[in-house]
Amino acid sequence: MTTSVLPDAPPPEAQVAGILLSQIVPRLVHVMAVLKLADHLSSGPRSAEELAPLTGTHAPTLHRIMRSLAGVGFLTEDATHRFGLQPLGATLKSGTPSHATALIIGGALCTRSLEELLHSAQTGKTSFEHVFGTPLFDWLGAHPDQALLFNHTMVGFHGAEPPAVAAAYDFSVFKTIADVGGSTGNLLATILSHYPGPRGILYDLPHVVAEAPAALKQRGVADRVRIEGGSFFDGVPAGADAIVMSHIIHDWNHEQCQTILRHCRRALPADGRLLLVEMVLPEGDVPHPGKLLDILMLTVPGGEERTPSQYSALLEPAGFTMTRVVPTASPVSIVEALPR
Repeated sequence: MTTSVLPDAPPPEAQVAGILLSQIVPRLVHVMAVLKLADHLSSGPRSAEELAPLTGTHAPTLHRIMRSLAGVGFLTEDATHRFGLQPLGATLKSGTPSHATALIIGGALCTRSLEELLHSAQTGKTSFEHVFGTPLFDWLGAHPDQALLFNHTMVGFHGAEPPAVAAAYDFSVFKTIADVGGSTGNLLATILSHYPGPRGILYDLPHVVAEAPAALKQRGVADRVRIEGGSFFDGVPAGADAIVMSHIIHDWNHEQCQTILRHCRRALPADGRLLLVEMVLPEGDVPHPGKLLDILMLTVPGGEERTPSQYSALLEPAGFTMTRVVPTASPVSIVEALPR
């Protein structure tokens, strides 16, 4: 009697097909967010027939979509073909960071840019500008509703990072920490909550920091933070002995980064420190989520994720020496640099 032995993995052709088919899942999640299925199911399971009038959809087709969402862990389906929420699906309720993430990363802003990856490969330029006719942040400035969703997406996408950053690095040695490009102050508030001694400066574009006072008050640190509006391409506020930038440098090309970093160098005292919170890529072919994020940076804002050696080379011309890369309990690391 012989026993057939299953192979350790599917044939390469099947693996390729599976990888290509996986692009359907983000489209399903995006549709779930647009139709607000999590909201409609929050009170209990419903069938596609019940949901179709509420969502403006074709019931048999909605059933197929929800069946597929159940197959990838967002919904459940019982014997009567009623669908309920899984914990994963419940994160997509309206107003949550995950709902914003599904609308932005699963929506046209990112998907149309990724569809033109070949354009970026051939030209070295961002495909977002090729598709939409303007750079990402200029486009967001002209579409405030999308800009708000984008900000909420960043909170959701990087939500686990601020506590990990605060725990991995000793911020107690600083008197004042400037969070440059800090949006509404999520990272800065987390650091100040963890360390009672330092004060903070929150710096970002005026329309971005407009939401910061309420957010900082809610976190209980409003009386320790000075808010300033402006562009880091024009300058960076002085008065801090540490400048933190979280997922800022990865948004921009080499020349734009030099402008930002030189402004930081002028703002810091000789004994100050620059701390870049980024997904620092490992050298070589080691898997890392930042390597996929790098393609999003290439096609949408036109920036890039970097290895330690690339960060060192980027910092040197701007007047900094990279001293170390501090890992955290999240995918990001802290690139520490000193003025020279």
